Amino acid sequence: MKKIGFLSFGHWGNHPSYKTQSASDTLLQSIDLAVAAESIGIDGAYFRVHHFAAQLASPFPLLSAIGAKTNTIEIGTGVIDMRYENPLYMIEDAGAADLISGGRLQLGISRGSPEQVIDGWRYFGYEPQQGEDDAEMGRRKALEFLEKLEGIGFATPNPYPMFPNPPGLLRLEPYSKGLRERIWWGAGSNATAVWAAENGMFLQSSTLKEDESGKPFHVQQAEQIRLYKEAWKNAGHKREPRVSVSRSIFALVNELDHYYFGQEAERKDQIGVIENDKRTIFGRSYAAEPDKLVKELAKDEAIQEADTLLLTVPNTLGVDYNVHVLSAIMEYVAPELGWR
Repeated sequence: MKKIGFLSFGHWGNHPSYKTQSASDTLLQSIDLAVAAESIGIDGAYFRVHHFAAQLASPFPLLSAIGAKTNTIEIGTGVIDMRYENPLYMIEDAGAADLISGGRLQLGISRGSPEQVIDGWRYFGYEPQQGEDDAEMGRRKALEFLEKLEGIGFATPNPYPMFPNPPGLLRLEPYSKGLRERIWWGAGSNATAVWAAENGMFLQSSTLKEDESGKPFHVQQAEQIRLYKEAWKNAGHKREPRVSVSRSIFALVNELDHYYFGQEAERKDQIGVIENDKRTIFGRSYAAEPDKLVKELAKDEAIQEADTLLLTVPNTLGVDYNVHVLSAIMEYVAPELGWR
């Protein structure tokens, strides 16, 4: 059994083929897609967070709205860039969203990926401390977020408050019990996956990571997951770890599928260079008729190692088509691979 969710980048734009012409379109359709996905048995609705772009950026209003209109589907992010965040204010937002959803928030955070503008976090008022780079700043803020999320009081109360205070130091409100145990870290390397395990976070591994061995992407990602699980065990955590991987997977079952994604069938892993001249490997997309797709996915070692699979969806093609994409996976692929 495997949990299956969708991951939306939340694009919009003035393009004649887009069903999402505006931010309003994308936000409202994201809610509709989550409701529809729950009805066909999808387990999770996850959203990317990018700043300074025509994409989803402020996740908590969206997640709260989805939480209020659904009953069982997990809601989450993949990922929130902690370089841009105020950890304390984020705790209040996350606590509210989790309470509204009845404890279904699965919050993915990270140090972030290359952004639309140079050092965009500076515009948000954040600077690395002396001797610290932006990645270290992101991890430091993540640890502060985790610490304060425990719900232990840390702030000295005013002796003359507007409203009566409980005894002792004050914590942030609203507090949502259990949310600390549902935080995920988006790791782009083996080292940060181990760091996530040591700090009691679940692991999100996307379709790109540092090329650390020259092996195929899915093999490197599987190795990363195994290192994470070993580190989790060594850290002595009492609960079971969770791991998600994301993939672009399309079952070609009609002419429109072939028109949109038939060219993806021959795609391979790609090697590139991102910030700081790091050699990076990008995982392939999968697109084929269901019987062939099942055979290809059965060879993906990382999917086998993960308990959760996030299917990246082409949100600009609209709710109805994305429900079709997800339904095809649930009907033709998931049962054959033992995911359902």
